[in-house]
Amino acid sequence: MALDATVLATTPAGLPNAGGPQPTALVANAREASELLKAMAHEGRLVILALLGERERSVTELESMLAIRQPAVSQQLARLRADELVQTRREGKLVYYSLASDSVREIIRTMIRMYQS
Repeated sequence: MALDATVLATTPAGLPNAGGPQPTALVANAREASELLKAMAHEGRLVILALLGERERSVTELESMLAIRQPAVSQQLARLRADELVQTRREGKLVYYSLASDSVREIIRTMIRMYQS
């Protein structure tokens, strides 16, 4: 379900669009976009994505930063992973999470810019 950057930058015919994103591309992929927004439509998951937008982090780091218990963090990470918004990297016993794509990173950056005071 990860959002493909080419979906946003191509015309429905699949031809590159020099003028930028076209609404018709979103219309053609509305179900996928809706699923992406549903996955992000949870305060805890959104905060996790914002933190992962800075750099990769372990569950322990996220637990400490969010002040919530490990099972709750793991549950939200599992949802984000199932929705292909985050990916993992194992180092010994630790599992590190990071954003799965530049498209997800750009969406998070846009949201951060929107809500900066």
